[in-house]
Amino acid sequence: MLQSRALVLALILLLGTTLPEVQSKSIFERDRRDWLVIPDAIAAYIYETVSKVSPKAARFLADAAQTQAVVATRTFLIRETTKLSILAEQLVEKIKNLWYTKVLGY
Repeated sequence: MLQSRALVLALILLLGTTLPEVQSKSIFERDRRDWLVIPDAIAAYIYETVSKVSPKAARFLADAAQTQAVVATRTFLIRETTKLSILAEQLVEKIKNLWYTKVLGY
């Protein structure tokens, strides 16, 4: 039982989800800087599937997703991926600017 709990906790950490945020995000939303939308959607699907099979196990997943370690890890990952996303957007803008000024001569 301890191994299965550790496996579930590892799965939650990998997918990085907290249940209240899963329902409010859209995978197809444009201009989204949060790279964890897709893992959140996957985690929501897993949670719903587990909930259909075993509500008790689903409650355990929900409780595990709300633990301080999971929330702190997820917050850290969101903060860092947001920084990377902003840097990537800035790089794309610089490349576009370079393309238009140096290559195309605008």
